[in-house]
Amino acid sequence: MEYLAREYPLFSACGLNCGLCPRYYTAGPSRCPGCAGSGFSALHPSCGVLSCCGRKGLEYCFLCAEFPCKKYTGADLSDSFITHKNQFKDMQKAKREGLEAYKAGLEEKAGALAALLKGYDDGRKKGFFCLAVNLLELEDINTLLARLMDETGPEATLKAKAAAATRLMEELAEKRGVLLKLRKKSKAQQ
Repeated sequence: MEYLAREYPLFSACGLNCGLCPRYYTAGPSRCPGCAGSGFSALHPSCGVLSCCGRKGLEYCFLCAEFPCKKYTGADLSDSFITHKNQFKDMQKAKREGLEAYKAGLEEKAGALAALLKGYDDGRKKGFFCLAVNLLELEDINTLLARLMDETGPEATLKAKAAAATRLMEELAEKRGVLLKLRKKSKAQQ
């Protein structure tokens, strides 16, 4: 099914932060363009949420009077390539603060993620960095980036930079009570 291209594919109709997903940063044919971005239908031929939003003329589910509907039953219990842990919280934040403010924060997070991937990814940290940036607050991510710059200089190897970034993210996540791990579907959920 072809979906109407969305104006802002980095924040999905169902509330996921596509701009913080490892598949968004993948090179090659499996790269996801974000929710209903160019080429989305080839990778995701069936999306009940986008179909429903299209029928109702809505950009986001949280704008619907029926939200959350049965499509969301169990949606936040497991993850795919991207975490679903903050899906409802992020939609509530977008509704409360307004879409433009939410998008601005997401753009800042995506910029921080890009900096981490460029300067601290040793080829093995993309998924972890995406997860951490998605789950941690923007202020914490910005503080973490500043600490990384202080702790690792230009002479540090990429391996040392990746280790420092991972350590700082894990410390921060523990301090905030955030588990930096994707949740797989249980056999009962499948």
